Amino acid sequence: MTGRQVEGRSSVTGTTERTGPTETTGPTGTTGQGATVWLTGLPSAGKTTIANALADRLRADGHRVEVLDGDEIREFLSAGLGFSREDRHTNVRRIGFVAELLASNGVKALVPVIAPYADSREAVREHHRSEGTGYLEVHVATPVEVCSVRDVKGLYAKQAAGEISGLTGVDDPYEAPDSPDLRIESHTQSVPESAAALHALLTERGLA
Repeated sequence: MTGRQVEGRSSVTGTTERTGPTETTGPTGTTGQGATVWLTGLPSAGKTTIANALADRLRADGHRVEVLDGDEIREFLSAGLGFSREDRHTNVRRIGFVAELLASNGVKALVPVIAPYADSREAVREHHRSEGTGYLEVHVATPVEVCSVRDVKGLYAKQAAGEISGLTGVDDPYEAPDSPDLRIESHTQSVPESAAALHALLTERGLA
């Protein structure tokens, strides 16, 4: 695998070293440069649906793609964390670290994760910047009124019934990005249109 490895050992000095991200050419001539695309937004905003649609298109074009699902990360990487501000921050940082490792090795890492706090998202962006790895922030700006009707996981209904609390955008804060690289209003356009807008951004940045 090309790109920066988690850890390497010099044959001369015996010390650990990290090499910078590299760019390769895919089987269809597409760019092999990795990047992280973080899709932030409220629960049921459509983040994962758009990410999966984009992933399908990128894979069809020969790109290496991984979608980092927030629920799976919670289960396998952040199982001991709750939903306090501190724990949410830690969870976002962990996901950002994994995404950057993938991206630095030529993978398009798509991250449809709420990440409700601006400082957490900025920490992830800064980590990518410090490593010289591409990072794009996409705000899936679906209004809470629309999200609560979609209610894919039944969270809004449970919150309304008093079964849960701390639901982002309802009784827990969501700090929307001020200047995302792209803002998608999924309630006014189809999933293919949303994925196409995101693909166009990647193309514009030389990543697709």
